[in-house]
Formats: sequence, structure tokens, C-alpha cells
Amino acid sequence: MFMHLEVFYYIFILLAHMRPYCCWSVNNFLMTGPKAYLIYSSSVAAGAQSGIEECKYQFAWDRWNCPERALQLSTHSSLRSANRETAFVHAISSAGVMYTLTRNCSLADFDNCGCDDSRNGQRGGHGWLWGGCSDNVGFGEAISKQFVDALETGQDSRAAMNLHNNEAGRKAVKGTMQKTCKCHGVSGSCTTQTCWLQLPEFREVGNYLKEKYHRALKIDLLRGAGNSAASRGAIAETFNSISRKELVHLEDSPDYCLENRTLGLPGTEGRECLKKGKNLSKWEKRSCKRLCGECGLAVEERKAEIVSSCNCKFHWCCTVKCEQCRKTVTKYFCVKKGGQRGRNESASSRRKNLRLRNKH
Repeated sequence: MFMHLEVFYYIFILLAHMRPYCCWSVNNFLMTGPKAYLIYSSSVAAGAQSGIEECKYQFAWDRWNCPERALQLSTHSSLRSANRETAFVHAISSAGVMYTLTRNCSLADFDNCGCDDSRNGQRGGHGWLWGGCSDNVGFGEAISKQFVDALETGQDSRAAMNLHNNEAGRKAVKGTMQKTCKCHGVSGSCTTQTCWLQLPEFREVGNYLKEKYHRALKIDLLRGAGNSAASRGAIAETFNSISRKELVHLEDSPDYCLENRTLGLPGTEGRECLKKGKNLSKWEKRSCKRLCGECGLAVEERKAEIVSSCNCKFHWCCTVKCEQCRKTVTKYFCVKKGGQRGRNESASSRRKNLRLRNKH
């Protein structure tokens, strides 16, 4: 049963910035906690995985693209980053766990959880009443908090930051809930409505938190603050003054254009970017400028051949036979300017030599 927990261990033990001697596994946490929590382990692991996948989607065309190496190295006590990217990782992971627990509750995966009907029958607004089967976000919030927040055992400013961003992730799930209504009345009229709350697609939560990431608040606190009761009180007062819906960070982000092996950052050299294509957002269309041009790199065009199944036909009975179609596509990558010039000059020299040979 505990085999599922490798994903959860990876995200919340390796990303919770805990000191080496604190790095016990989730298995140990579950065994020392209430036995009832064992039934939630699969959902917690799946939720943590969905959080990190959403992180990779949201930052696919950013200089920092949620790289696993950087996240793993951040567990080292001297490398416990506290920048806005760390804030997002905590928020989206916490949101993923809460979201999955809530969804699985609605799918009747847990015997002790059902619809949230606490407001059913109450007037919600003009012409509508609460009713139906609302997704039980209260349940998801309570259980996810027991798992995620329990991994922060420190009392310093970094622990306070992580706990704050965990809560911001849970607030994001609640803040993106969607109201769904059903009409009631004679002959299909809508004289009254019964409404309930449903989870959105998790992508909506990710989009919401990405906006919060761009507006994340920096808090100026001394490194290591929290060694005394007075400093802990100051930390608590500072964080309590900030809305729980906002992401917070303590440090500026490093230059993600450059490779930094110490921090596990690969830099943007070699990264793919987008220039053309249908349905690209403005952010995606500007990715070559952001990843290459603004990082002092050139954009190199490369042709690639893609082989895929096509013209599939069903043959009775019962097989599907497909042809193999080849398609040449153009991709763009960030390369060093000198390297690109060298390649261009080499190609130019080869063409020149070819023309000379043809003349002779």
C-alpha cells in the first residue's frame, strides 16, 4: 500500500525544506498518526503528483520551469530557498492534495465522507436556494492540512512562509469553486433555482495561483529569524497581517538564464521555445525572446521528422491497421551566439566549396 507514497515523499519531504535529520518518510508519519488516515494515502500521493505536474505545465515556457533537480537540492539546510518559485511549489502541491481528497470524497471513495449539505435549504441569493450535492471542500481542506502542514516542524521565518503558502494553495481551491444551478418551475420555467458548489478543473486552480505568483509579496526578515520567543512573535505578527490568499517569499530569485550547478539550475541554453503555431498564447509566442534573446542566446531553427500512426482502418474482426506517416516539423532552441555563428559559417563554407567543385 505504501508504494504509492514515493511521489508524496518526493514532493513534500524533498520540497518542504526540512533539515536532513528531520527527513522521515510519510510512512512513519502515517504509522504514528491516526490509523484512519491510512485510507487517504493514495489520494494524498495522487494530489501531490497532480500539483507538480501542474507546476511543470504553468512554467513550461518560463526561464524557471519547475526542474526536478533544483527541487531536490533545495532540501539541503544551506540551500533552503525561500523565493517566489518555492512559494508556488508549496501552494500548488497543497492545492493538489486538497483538490484530490475533495474530488475522491465526491466519488464516494471514502466511507466517512459525503456531500456538503450544511447549507441546503438556506437562501443563497435572489431567486435561488442552496441544495443539491456540493463538493465537500471542508473535508478536503481538513485532511490535507493534517498531512501537508505536519511536515513543517520549524518555527523560523521559512517555516512560517511555507505554512502560509500551503494555506494559500487551499484558499485557491475554495476560491475557484464554481456554482452550478438547476431550475425549478411549471413547464420548464425557472421561478426558483437550486444551486451547489463544484470543483473546477484543476487547471483553473493552477491559473489562479500563477497569477498570485506574479504578484507574490516579498517579506523582509532576517535569515534564521525565529531563535527566540520575541522573534517568533514578530514573525507571527508579520505573517498574520498578510492575506492568506496571497503568496509570500523571503528572497529574490536567482538568474535563471544561467546554469548554476550548486542550486541545480540548468539555465536556458538548449531549451526549446515557440515562435509559430496555432492557438499559441502571447506568453508562448514570446518564449524565444524570453528564454533566448533576453538571456543573451540566439535562436536556432532545427528540422525534425515525426513518425506517427495515421489513416487507421478497422478490419472485421477485430483489428485496426494503420499506416506510418512522416511529417517534418520546425523546432526552435536557445543556443550560444558564437556556436550558432560557427555552424552558420561552416554551412556557408560547405555551400561555397560545393559551388567551386561544380564549376570545375
